[in-house]
Amino acid sequence: MTDDGSTKAPGATNAMWGGRFSAGPAAVMAEINASIDVDRRLWREDIAGSKAHAAMLAAVGVISVEDFRAIDAGLDAVAAEIESGRFAFSKTHEDIHLNIEARLKELIGEPASRLHAARSRNDQVATDFRLWVRRACDETAAAVRDLQQALAEREREHAATVMTGYTHLQPAQPITFGHHLLAYVEMLARDRSRFIDARARLNECPLGAAALAGTSFPIDRSRTAAALGFDRPTANSLDSVSARDFALEALAAASILASHLSRLAEEIVLWTSPHFGFVRLSDAFSTGSSIMPQKRNPDAAELCRAKVGRIAGSFISLLMVMKGLPLAYSKDMQEDKAATFQAFDDLALALAAMAGMVRDMSPDAARMRAAASAGFSTATDLADWLVRALAMPFRDAHHVAGRIVALAEKKGVRLDEMRLEDMRHVEPRIDERAFGVLGVDASVASRDSFGGTAPDNVRAAADAWLEKLQTEKPR
Repeated sequence: MTDDGSTKAPGATNAMWGGRFSAGPAAVMAEINASIDVDRRLWREDIAGSKAHAAMLAAVGVISVEDFRAIDAGLDAVAAEIESGRFAFSKTHEDIHLNIEARLKELIGEPASRLHAARSRNDQVATDFRLWVRRACDETAAAVRDLQQALAEREREHAATVMTGYTHLQPAQPITFGHHLLAYVEMLARDRSRFIDARARLNECPLGAAALAGTSFPIDRSRTAAALGFDRPTANSLDSVSARDFALEALAAASILASHLSRLAEEIVLWTSPHFGFVRLSDAFSTGSSIMPQKRNPDAAELCRAKVGRIAGSFISLLMVMKGLPLAYSKDMQEDKAATFQAFDDLALALAAMAGMVRDMSPDAARMRAAASAGFSTATDLADWLVRALAMPFRDAHHVAGRIVALAEKKGVRLDEMRLEDMRHVEPRIDERAFGVLGVDASVASRDSFGGTAPDNVRAAADAWLEKLQTEKPR
């Protein structure tokens, strides 16, 4: 409320549309309408778009070369001020576009007013936001690649380190630690491809679509698209300013990636617990307790695990904003950036923390082997041997192996500790050869089918991934 008791914000009407309005907005309207606290992050993209737009306007004769040069130099000066922290962002100008334009006018005068010919804030923000999301996709893909590299290096190191493989979090079959890590390398490869695909689809330039209908100025949209690194201009002016599916697709990819990071984080939490004791994190990635001196908490992993809620929430938030909007632009779409910025901030932090933990963690090979040897994890190997050696149908072999497991459990021994005569009580044809498949090393070595856990397979896969990651050209 102003000093005179009204609810109008003090000062003149906004210079961008003052011809239509005779009074300023209500104070609460000014507050809800302003987005500068969020979209100030688009300043680089906004200046890049304006420089490309000004160059195109000069090339087609809409503005003079002299005005273009003044605008171009002025935008460089604004960029330098923002970069150095000397720029005064103001809610009076409500968003990044008007803040930059107002400062440009202070610096160069009338030529700044010519910059907005043949564009609207609708196509301007759509262009800025596409540029930002494109960069976020590139940076995320690079961070995923770094995490893959970290995992592949540890995979190669532990290609033969035996551990328990689980289903239902119950001991299932012996695998190797390297094989387990390889699963995440493969998952992350799909994640990275999603960002690369999303980038390819979004790489069209909305600039020149204007408010919604295009423009009567003789502009060259292909020129501005090329100047900003887009493949082509968008083909429909309505769609150009209305679409935010490029951000939704990036957020969907981010949500899937975050769920994969959360799964790995959960395993690190389990592995570092004393009940498992498979892995130890150094002090660099552990915290203590304010009351319990013995505690070593894997907080970095737990926080990575939590990020999926925030990131997926950002995706749902934007999806709900967009689901009922008619064409073309609605102010609801101003809410697109806060969710997207937050999600990619969280994702970048989680990726860096996860790569750090993967490089930091120290596996306890002896503890892993001991766990793999327990829980009758080679029962399937026994069933497979019965099929191969005795020509027994697998369902019958499964039943026989199950009875032998029950007997071993009753006697309190591992399968490889069973006496031959006890196994023959269940199946008289079993002989000493069966013991050759009951050890965990023999079990993992036998799983040499394509994609299996055999150490030679794992080494070959690790080598292939490391070569691919090292020779791939980063975007």
